[in-house]
Amino acid sequence: MPDLSGKVAIVTGSTKGIGLAIAEHLADAGASVVVSARTAADVDGVARRLAEGAAGEILGTVCDVSDPEACEHLVADTVARLGRLDILVNNAGVGIIKPITELSVDEWRRQIDVNLGGVFYCSKAALPHLSATGDGWIVNIGSLASRNSFAGGTGYNASKFGLLGMTEAMMLDVRYDDVRVSIVMPGSVNTHFGSREQDPGRTWRLEAEECALAVMQLMAYPKAAHLSRIEMRPSQPRRS
Repeated sequence: MPDLSGKVAIVTGSTKGIGLAIAEHLADAGASVVVSARTAADVDGVARRLAEGAAGEILGTVCDVSDPEACEHLVADTVARLGRLDILVNNAGVGIIKPITELSVDEWRRQIDVNLGGVFYCSKAALPHLSATGDGWIVNIGSLASRNSFAGGTGYNASKFGLLGMTEAMMLDVRYDDVRVSIVMPGSVNTHFGSREQDPGRTWRLEAEECALAVMQLMAYPKAAHLSRIEMRPSQPRRS
């Protein structure tokens, strides 16, 4: 695992699930980490817990990534308080799994605004600061739904297909600005995402911890090497 001492990272949607696991690993590697989500109590609680024994600083900032001004504040506040920004992990996301005949306009907009808009808003605000470090990172947490459609995924697939395209285009836009952009695309993960109950025991699904390890492996690559996409699947998925 890389030594991230002196680095500063923002992780959106980091009070539970994959985002929380990523924040924990970044902190364990020595980075200062800004925990972010929509609920103040959750953000404050996680930030306090991660701060116990952490080598770097741990801060909490409330942010609804569907709000461009909130994303700008998240980045500006981070740089003002910690002096720099090296890593942005765009993890915040929402999944509403319904056929198009049942999916409301508001539900459609919410998925696009969070899963696509939030990545754009946070990345655009962060890029000048990431470039200034000389070795910046944007890691977008996507899904195998970024290229595999399924029934009920009209809104979710649209947002995740778009995220993959945006990530790859962004990578080409900023590769000479000293910023690497990658996407991690896990399959089924044992979290509460999409209102699914989390199994406290080991299941056939991936665990959030395993997704976080993929992000840390990206950070371990030397600057001259760029792993732009990681697809993750359970080794032995449930047989249908």
